[in-house]
Amino acid sequence: MNTASIATEPTDHTAAAEWRARVAHAFSRAAPHYAHRAKAQQAMAERLLERLPRHADSVLDLGCGPGDLTAELAQYYGEDCTVSGLDLAPGMLAEARKRHGASAIWLCADAADLPLPSARFDLVVSNLAIQWCPDLDAVFGEIHRVLRPGERALINTLGPGTLNEISQAWGRPTALLEFRDAAHHRRSAHRAGFRRVEISAHTERFHYPDLSAVMASIKGIGAQVARVGARLSRADMARATRRYEDLRTDAGLPVSYYLLTLDLER
Repeated sequence: MNTASIATEPTDHTAAAEWRARVAHAFSRAAPHYAHRAKAQQAMAERLLERLPRHADSVLDLGCGPGDLTAELAQYYGEDCTVSGLDLAPGMLAEARKRHGASAIWLCADAADLPLPSARFDLVVSNLAIQWCPDLDAVFGEIHRVLRPGERALINTLGPGTLNEISQAWGRPTALLEFRDAAHHRRSAHRAGFRRVEISAHTERFHYPDLSAVMASIKGIGAQVARVGARLSRADMARATRRYEDLRTDAGLPVSYYLLTLDLER
């Protein structure tokens, strides 16, 4: 499952639990290949790294995946800082432990229900995770709760227009995840109690040599184009290839991400 396979967000507790299980399963399956395939996600993390405060004693990486950013944060802040990496997918955390060992504390939990004390952190960082969370108010409420007064959260997420080329190629725009715009995030952050909310938007575009490479790039982040329970036929693939080729540039086949970078102060 991925941004191109989920039509609507869950509306009740049962659906929400099923959603979390599907996301955790998809990202756990992707974990062994994530670091190799998720180059775009790693590049977008730079938007957060360039905003880091110089000092932090306790840092949370929310939606840490295989832990590469978590390990960077641990190295950046040094031994005097305690860094925790939290993810919903057990497979991602297993990969993080294998790759980065004791460089951080690894936690498996839902971003909307953090098993952490209030006012625990002086920095929360999250790179391309909260777009998977159906209850944005709950997520921002939890981030606000675990931050100390006056401290910051730096968050990358995705807005409308993300993966637009994939939507065009597959001809299934109604199957795209309903990305929330900057105004939605701003309102939710203010409702959570953040006193300063800054949001910047950038279109990040990456290029791949062929459709197989495009598909590998999104599958590597726990994604697939087919609807749940559906299989792609050869005719589907041929049709998508023709449509995608119409979008080719000199650099290759484009994949666009509409990146929202949030800088929040509690």
